[in-house]
Amino acid sequence: MKKALFLILVLAAAVVAAVFAQQEQAAPATPAVNPFLVEWTTPFGTPPFGDIKEAHYLPAFQEGMARQKKEVAAITASTEAPTFANTVEALERSGSLLNKVASVFFALTESNTTPGLQNIEMELAPILAKHSDDIALDLKLFERIKAVYEKRDGLGLGPEKARLLELAYKNFVRRGAALDEAKKAELRKVNSELAVLTQKFGQNVLSEDNGFALVLDKPEDLAGLPPDIVSGAAEAAKELGHEGKWAFTLHKPSCIPFFQYSARRDLREKLFKAFISRGANGNAADNRAVASKIAALRVIRADLLGYKTHADYVLEETMAKTPAGVFKLLDQVWTPALEMAKKEARELEAMMNKDGVAGKLEPWDWWYYADKLKKAKYALDDETLRPYFEVKAVRQGAFDTANKLWGLTFTKRTDIPVYHPDVEVFEVKEADGTHVGILYSDYFPRPSKRGGAWSSTIRSQSIRNCKMITPIVYNVGNFTEPTADKPSLITFEEALTLFHEFGHALHDLLSHVTYESLAGTNVPRDFVELPSQIMENWAGDPAVIQTYAKHYQTGEPIPQALLDKIKNTSQFNQGFTTVEFESACYLDMTWHTLTESKEQDTVAFENAALNRIGMIPEIIVRYHRDNILSVGNSRDVMDSYKAFRGREPSVEPLLKARGLLK
Repeated sequence: MKKALFLILVLAAAVVAAVFAQQEQAAPATPAVNPFLVEWTTPFGTPPFGDIKEAHYLPAFQEGMARQKKEVAAITASTEAPTFANTVEALERSGSLLNKVASVFFALTESNTTPGLQNIEMELAPILAKHSDDIALDLKLFERIKAVYEKRDGLGLGPEKARLLELAYKNFVRRGAALDEAKKAELRKVNSELAVLTQKFGQNVLSEDNGFALVLDKPEDLAGLPPDIVSGAAEAAKELGHEGKWAFTLHKPSCIPFFQYSARRDLREKLFKAFISRGANGNAADNRAVASKIAALRVIRADLLGYKTHADYVLEETMAKTPAGVFKLLDQVWTPALEMAKKEARELEAMMNKDGVAGKLEPWDWWYYADKLKKAKYALDDETLRPYFEVKAVRQGAFDTANKLWGLTFTKRTDIPVYHPDVEVFEVKEADGTHVGILYSDYFPRPSKRGGAWSSTIRSQSIRNCKMITPIVYNVGNFTEPTADKPSLITFEEALTLFHEFGHALHDLLSHVTYESLAGTNVPRDFVELPSQIMENWAGDPAVIQTYAKHYQTGEPIPQALLDKIKNTSQFNQGFTTVEFESACYLDMTWHTLTESKEQDTVAFENAALNRIGMIPEIIVRYHRDNILSVGNSRDVMDSYKAFRGREPSVEPLLKARGLLK
């Protein structure tokens, strides 16, 4: 009997052990130590991407917010009189863990997201909005900052500290710190809703970008397409599970060449309509109601904060200052640009009709006939140029330019973790070998990455306790992918984009200020484009382009004849380019100069806005639904511009460069 009981107990124990073992296998194991909560021992303190799991983010965010709350509470609980050091500087230095987590998290949600990260993103949106409001609307904290601000003239602060104090005070006022409690409560509600809707909008865009592919299975459907484009489409189809066919997606490196070269007008129309209807397909990712709600909430927020419109609120902290200033600039460019675009449309339509296609020029015809016209006028097309613009060679050209201008060197590092195999890492040094920072480059499209090109930081430059904290910067693009038999060969326009984003990277890398919030690209949105535009101009400079534009097979520099053609075509199709871009600017300004919080019928609203400026139907608005390098935002940006240029900005050089000035 005892033996039987013993066997039963043994069997029971075995069953329990098996159940626990099964549960342990089923449950995702989270390492005992959260990588965000320990000091990173990677080279230069770069993120240990391989150690960071999705399960680490929420706990790290929660700990980061908790620590910052304690840091802020220590400031407000102080019995000492408010000073720059114990209030303004202390607040500036708070939240280091939260910034550390957020910079990595949001870099990945834009560049290499997953369904898990998107779920976390939506869960975090209202939580982060509340945390931010808890600080911005803290009356005791604001009173201490205000006390320091009011006696600023007698503090003897240097320029950078004075700038930090000025911006800190203005930021609290602009965030609603001076409102009564009822309005603060309403503002919190608006900010929470906006945080969720903004994340939803971005996720919908990514879903729509990945939600359509034009899959072709007949060789005759490929008429007009160059061999390299066909080869890339075959690889895209294979990745989508359509081996033996050809696929064109809504990512620009895929769809733009199709619009440009496909002789099949019906297929151009099909892909183009899919491209422009993203976010307006009546599905779960439809963004029309989301966009309208965001605009309405921004009207409410602007009104609560004492501004006429959202545009007035945003532009107050830019070089433009007011909506009137923006519209004045847009109007100066719009009239000559629209006149030129109408002339271009007539010329393209005549070419199309001569080609045997009756009727009016449609938006899906513009790219195709513009390319044919450029070939006819200048004997030049993008495919002739591509072999001379291998993406790594172009990047090296940007590096070499920075070396000549600032003595910087860029050394590839293979010992630094990356978040995706496409990513490459470079250590940036001064001429004497001093470490400047780290640059990641991530250039190719994938379903986990949003469209476009951008630059940002994982760690901004600052100085703490007399120690230089060096920046960690990344450049992201969606350039033409390499194929099985060819490297990534990009267009000259894509080369300009690479140089442009590298200009933003330099802005962050060459920052030399004390406070992180004033570093590098932490400047008004209009001023931030100046260094990138300057760098972009170097891409086509005759002395620069010949150093990097070399045939990927022969190594021969780009012939002077092709350079001459590039120069000759610099003003070609600029009516289209300017109208396409400026119409988006007008649309954005129209949305954000609303004075009523009534939600709009987005289609009717945008059509009315475009009709008012005389938008022509042949062009579709580009977007629906915004010692310069070292000073960052440590002084007024207009002062920085005038110190660099010697005068205030003018529109004439832009008009001249685009051939729009009579």
